[in-house]
Amino acid sequence: MLAWPTAGALAQHKVVIYRCTDASGALTVQNDVPCAKGSKQDKRVIEAAPSVATPPAFVTARPVAPVMPMPAANPPAPAGVSEAPVATIADADRLPPPALFECRTYDNDRYLHDDGNPPQRCAPMQTTGLGGSADGGAGAACQMVDDSCQRVADGALCESWQQRLRELESALRFGQVDDRATAQAQVERIGRIVRESTCGK
Repeated sequence: MLAWPTAGALAQHKVVIYRCTDASGALTVQNDVPCAKGSKQDKRVIEAAPSVATPPAFVTARPVAPVMPMPAANPPAPAGVSEAPVATIADADRLPPPALFECRTYDNDRYLHDDGNPPQRCAPMQTTGLGGSADGGAGAACQMVDDSCQRVADGALCESWQQRLRELESALRFGQVDDRATAQAQVERIGRIVRESTCGK
């Protein structure tokens, strides 16, 4: 059985307050410390409130949930499934990126290609009707032409490969491709070239 202190047992004490005014008129208030010499002193004694002991808190024990371990950053693969190796290439083992070509079409459109001999394209030709007029539904015709390609300089290879990767990613993201699976494979292939060559340092 716990016994709490009675009112008589609670300590009563006095506090002396000193109001001090120095020669310049500055006022300070001090507890239990008299004013400095040369200062005007106003002394007041007040009864301090009795301090009451705080009863101990009774806390009902609650069950603590067990701490679950954090999942591993790279959890092991399930049985029977092989883990794909993580590509880690030291800078000393990186090779320069392969050659890249800047090509120009018959209508002066430019693009990057990793083959200096891209497939021919069909350039439209002007057709005329029986009377020599270009109007009147004379039909359509085209001529197979080659694009003009020039190899990108070695010093600009990394920037050009990164530009080609950005262009393919943008075309894939905004649906500007005819074969999405082929375009995705191209993005992954060129991404590996950029990451694993000297461009990825």
